[in-house]
Amino acid sequence: MLFCFFFLNVNTNAQSSKVVIETDSGKIVLELFDNTPLHRDNMLKLVKDKFFDSTLFHRVIPNFVIQGGDPDSKHAHPGTLLGEGELGYRISAEINDSNFHQRGALGMARDANPEKASSASQFYIVVGKVYTDAELDKISQRTGRQFSTHQREVYKTIGGTPGLDGNYTIFGFVEEGMDVVDKIVNMPRNQSDRPNTDIAMRSVYLFGKKPIEKKKRR
Repeated sequence: MLFCFFFLNVNTNAQSSKVVIETDSGKIVLELFDNTPLHRDNMLKLVKDKFFDSTLFHRVIPNFVIQGGDPDSKHAHPGTLLGEGELGYRISAEINDSNFHQRGALGMARDANPEKASSASQFYIVVGKVYTDAELDKISQRTGRQFSTHQREVYKTIGGTPGLDGNYTIFGFVEEGMDVVDKIVNMPRNQSDRPNTDIAMRSVYLFGKKPIEKKKRR
């Protein structure tokens, strides 16, 4: 598939930078970061277009992440291998040291492209685990990245997935609903890490802009 790099220019004035994901397991509220404007604006546009509605959390790995947003996951048959669906463009990387893979971080998936540009739609939420100083030292030796004092403290107390730092763009955080994320990540799954029972994003909308459900006519 041919990809082009994507530079989105969307006016987000008066827009909420919070996104709500409603699932059968509960509600997740995401705060999008202003220091990653390309990723923020892309997510807001897709939410406004109702793109995520009916997509699945198709990949769940305990102590690691939950992942969703594959367009092929809408109405996918049980057992279908997911994770390759795309929208035909990438988002230029916005990797920085301020945003790291602590528990609850919102990141964008990507393929192996050398620019580390992100998928247009597939995102993940970090569950992670708690690390020791010795484990963090080993990651630093392997990756060549050094953790700040603050990052070390977070990874040793709250947890995360420090081995992903520097390779994927983090562009938000779970403000509410990590208990829902924990419930989803522990769902029984198959060998491809797809939940045995579909975990759909029933409705995804801007915070404070919940769609009004139309009453069915009798």
